Amino acid sequence: MSQIPSPVPSAETSPVSMKRVAAASTIGSVIEFYDFIIYGTAAALVFPAVFFPALGTGAGTVAAFATFAVAFVARPLGALIFGHYGDRLGRKKTLILTLLIMGGATFLVGVLPDASLIGVAAPLILVTLRFLQGLAVGGEWAGATLMATEHAPAHRRGLWASFPQLGPSLGFVLASATFLVINLTLGDTSEAFVGFAWRIPFILSAALVVVGLYIRLKVEETPVFRREQERSAAASPVATVPRTLPVWESIRIQPVEILLGGGAAAMLFAFFYISTAFLTSYGTTVLGHSRPAVLTAGIIAALVFAGGTVLAGVLSDRFGRRPVVLTSVIVALPWSLLLFPLLDSGSYGAFVLGLSVTMFIVGGSYGPFGSYLPELFQTRYRYTGAGTAYNLAALVGGGVTPLVAAALAASFGGMAIGYLLAGVSALSIVCALALRETGGTSLDTEHATTGSADPAVDDTPAAATL
Repeated sequence: MSQIPSPVPSAETSPVSMKRVAAASTIGSVIEFYDFIIYGTAAALVFPAVFFPALGTGAGTVAAFATFAVAFVARPLGALIFGHYGDRLGRKKTLILTLLIMGGATFLVGVLPDASLIGVAAPLILVTLRFLQGLAVGGEWAGATLMATEHAPAHRRGLWASFPQLGPSLGFVLASATFLVINLTLGDTSEAFVGFAWRIPFILSAALVVVGLYIRLKVEETPVFRREQERSAAASPVATVPRTLPVWESIRIQPVEILLGGGAAAMLFAFFYISTAFLTSYGTTVLGHSRPAVLTAGIIAALVFAGGTVLAGVLSDRFGRRPVVLTSVIVALPWSLLLFPLLDSGSYGAFVLGLSVTMFIVGGSYGPFGSYLPELFQTRYRYTGAGTAYNLAALVGGGVTPLVAAALAASFGGMAIGYLLAGVSALSIVCALALRETGGTSLDTEHATTGSADPAVDDTPAAATL
């Protein structure tokens, strides 16, 4: 990988303020992904028995993962809805709204009566709440990464944008640790766990949302968005002049970036949700590992994922976003074919190793994408464009893949899932090869799509002063 030219540092935000921005975007993202991921853990461990008892173990698991996949259908819609408001009203206000919706839906899952009490209404309400979770997380990612990216100096954008990318890894650690503590406290008693204990992580999320809300209220709107608002107001001083919808602008002007960005990120979603949702079930039901052992392996792998995410973000500042992402997706293809033979050896050590390497590969793509996708799009529709590309990847890699994987495993065994993951990796390789490099691109420009500077806005400390 060749080193990218060093851009002129930008003085958007002071180091102390940048730490506060990174903390706010990271903590809020961790809480939202904790809420999102505990659903996947519960879907793997208890939802077949709680909400689909009449279907039996195999069909119940498929049905539970189908409700899991509903959120990924909702995510692109959430990206469009919240992207619109994020591009019109601001990143901060939109992030507060997504946090409240996610927290409310998660809490209600925790108090939802099971199928034995309200019958078919239980899974129907569950699907509705999962849909709301999908809407919220669909708007969360772009806002959190833009909050960090648009505050950060250009030469450290990969590093700072990797911090909100810790949301899935640390959210998974928190979710797995919560379930593990509950399991160890009650013992490996399925009746107690299925009866009520699985609800505790969902109910506890209400307290976490309060913490996240407090932190996000303390953060200022990004300077890049504020300057864009000032330029728009100067260009169209008459309030009645209509503006083009951000979703239409992004699709009309940069459809290629949306499709290629989504395709390039599909691998990381497929690997991540196979690891966090499907393998939780596979490790206990097929490989015979205990629930605490599988949850502990997940925590170790998620910490490896967090380290890989930040490392890849730092490397993307030095070598460029595209080379780091390409390395990750290329390595992913052969690993896809090695993963299930390794897991099927039955060794617990092999399970921990397989899970950890898989998550490290995910981090290799996920770290750079925090800055890569925002840098691809113009400021006035950046929230919408980046969020749409990201959640398109989530739909393909995270929604469809675990659902298909459950059916493939039942019919053909684990190796069939390896071929599925290899196919998704190949798609990401092709799309990443077609994407352009964005490292050092000015975000404060009308011509970000070509990487050229806006003559009216110079990316220097003087021009960055408000």
